[in-house]
Amino acid sequence: MTATMTDTPPPAAPKAAGAKTPKSSSRSLGQILLLVAGGLLLLAAVRVITGSQDLDSAGQVSAALGLAVPIGLAGLAGLWSERAGVVNIGLEGMMILGTFGAGWAGWQSSPWLGLLCGIGFGVLGGLVHAVATITFGVDHIVSGVALNLLALGATQYLAKLSFTGGAAANAGGNPKQSPPVDALPDVTIPGLSDGLQSIEKHHWFLVSDLAGVIGGLVTHLSVVTILAAVLFVGSWWLLWRTPFGLRLRSCGENPIAAESLGVNVYNYKYAAVAVSGGLAGLGGAFLALVTSHTYLEGQTGGRGYIGLAAMIFGNWRPGGLAMGAGLFGYSDALQLRNGGTTVHALLLLLVVLLVALAAWKVYRKAAWHGAISLIVAAAVLVWYLFTDEVPSDFVGATPYVVTLLVLSLSAQRLRMPKADGMRYRKGQGK
Repeated sequence: MTATMTDTPPPAAPKAAGAKTPKSSSRSLGQILLLVAGGLLLLAAVRVITGSQDLDSAGQVSAALGLAVPIGLAGLAGLWSERAGVVNIGLEGMMILGTFGAGWAGWQSSPWLGLLCGIGFGVLGGLVHAVATITFGVDHIVSGVALNLLALGATQYLAKLSFTGGAAANAGGNPKQSPPVDALPDVTIPGLSDGLQSIEKHHWFLVSDLAGVIGGLVTHLSVVTILAAVLFVGSWWLLWRTPFGLRLRSCGENPIAAESLGVNVYNYKYAAVAVSGGLAGLGGAFLALVTSHTYLEGQTGGRGYIGLAAMIFGNWRPGGLAMGAGLFGYSDALQLRNGGTTVHALLLLLVVLLVALAAWKVYRKAAWHGAISLIVAAAVLVWYLFTDEVPSDFVGATPYVVTLLVLSLSAQRLRMPKADGMRYRKGQGK
């Protein structure tokens, strides 16, 4: 995502071998698995030292997953759009449209139709953004902000028309919410879930932690969560392992070079932004159908913007994006479920991470940055040793603090698509 936009195309054409080789992909997967294993080991150590047993319990993991899914879908929506060169600040508005569509159709028919309607409303928002930016060349940021405002105003007006008076009012509807919607089915693996819960209760080092994490992933798992996981894997395969994905990504790297090779850049950009809107609408539908079983005004709560932050943290790639969404969902679940006591235990984990960051900075010959990290680590350690819990105001801000920290730490390794946000006109390179 970029704050400055120009009409000047990037000078270099995209390389045909832009996709990762299988060797580099497996190395990247190994790095992700190593990070996950290291994170679990650190959490297990902090749990044993502090006695905070809910840090990685099945309930905590399940709640984190439920909070991470809409953020992850919003981030995946942004990834599709920006890989094709269209900055999508309008994700929040597309999610709002998805929540309303799901609540409106789900109450009148079934939650499955509500899910489809939520996706459809999101696609409609995506097409509005595509027409403005691709066809008419409107600044991408201006179009996205306008779409957010338009979606908010439109859904407020439609909610007043749809959920007040008559059968809707009798069923519990009002200008700010829809009547309740039937729940979508969820999945629990019988036997495995109970066995893992038994292991978790023993509080064995690492073994119980692993049981808690896996237990949270196989207990009361929504079908939409499973669909989201499939979409992440499918997006990775489609964008990085198929000719369609290579052409789409070339539109975000150098559309003029892509056009010279016979790619219809307009079609690929439209397709990407439409898919982006559908994914954001699905994220909104998840909030309406799975999280609350009703449409509520303002229920997106800025998740579209946090999804953008997760996408940037993930360096415009599905694997890193999933990790970022999981991190944001975990921090949000932690403060909602446990409050200041458990968040206080994470201060010790933050000390370890800051010391590791300082060592890495010194190794990279950035001694000044390493010294700053050590000073902050010492301050956090003092905070941990001389307090028993984190103030409630700070607890509520935990997800947003995590967002800022993650973005600041990952800023130096980011590599956005070269033509992201640039206006394109067919034949402009001739």
